[in-house]
Amino acid sequence: MERLKNMSLQRAFFLLTFLGLLTAVTLAALLWTGCRWVSSQYPLGGVSISPNGTITPLPQPTPEQLRVLSMLDIVSLLGWVVFPVAGLGMAGALFYRWKLTEPIRILMEGTRRIQDHDLDFTLPTPSADELGQICAAFENMRLELLKTNRELWRQAEERKRLNAAFAHDLRNPITVLKGNLKLLRNDTADELAMNRLESYTLRIEQYVESMSSIQRIEQMPVRIGEVNASVLRTELEETAGLFAPALHIEVSVPDLGVLRIDHGVFLNVAENLIGNAARFAQTKIKITLAIEKDILLLSVTDDGPGFPVELIKSGPQPFGRIEAGSEHFGMGLYSSSLLCLKHGGNLRLENRPDGAVTTASIQINSKL
Repeated sequence: MERLKNMSLQRAFFLLTFLGLLTAVTLAALLWTGCRWVSSQYPLGGVSISPNGTITPLPQPTPEQLRVLSMLDIVSLLGWVVFPVAGLGMAGALFYRWKLTEPIRILMEGTRRIQDHDLDFTLPTPSADELGQICAAFENMRLELLKTNRELWRQAEERKRLNAAFAHDLRNPITVLKGNLKLLRNDTADELAMNRLESYTLRIEQYVESMSSIQRIEQMPVRIGEVNASVLRTELEETAGLFAPALHIEVSVPDLGVLRIDHGVFLNVAENLIGNAARFAQTKIKITLAIEKDILLLSVTDDGPGFPVELIKSGPQPFGRIEAGSEHFGMGLYSSSLLCLKHGGNLRLENRPDGAVTTASIQINSKL
């Protein structure tokens, strides 16, 4: 039965049809043989008894005997029609029951749940035939829809949080601008007020540019391509040399061969992490690249004071300033976190005895 379920629809149909016809022909032949045997054994003719007791044999069959023989002939002929038709009908019924019923039920149930906006289920694959492949394709489609819905939900929630952070961070600059405008209107503004006005105007421009940058990241498509790990090593060394020319740089990249990733995303994340480490490192920066299963791990370690505890708990935040002088923790790490998420990974911050470690994980695409 399991072998029949995994057989292709065409082969299963022909097999059941052949078996149905074979069974029908066998039964029809048995019926025909039985009718022939009964006809050969059936006594024909009869006797006639006269009033004086004389018995005379009758060589011809009687009308009743002829009717019986005719019925046997009709039954034997009908067997060659009824049994094949019944065999085909039985083959069709078995084909529907064994090959169609379960996949159709699964597909209808999956369609109904998707129409009800329910994607939180698993569509089983009942067989390896064409309908089973359709069920598997349907399940892949459901997973992609679920992934897309979750990404849209995440972006919507992220946009809410960004708008709230943006509005909160703009409140103070706008208040300062209003105060300075009053001073200008009253012709009492001094050089300090003018510098403050210019500073906060520049700050608002930076906020707007940051919001535009985040929106570009969210809309940026992931472009998978092949890149050799040796090329990544060279680029990491060059990037570290540009951001931290006075520090000791250690780059550790094993022979990972050819990787399928978004090269641009990787470089963007690497520049942000190395740039952030260069601001706090005292003497050295260590950069490592490794693979765990199908995840590419980029770790940047510096010997600086480490991350604030609040930042490690909450993760990178847009426009976040955990404490005075830590503005750079905001957009660089936050945009890197968004880029990692788009590439199926994440960004992890931690403190170790020898300094702060930032690890970006990026999923390696194995599809050609």
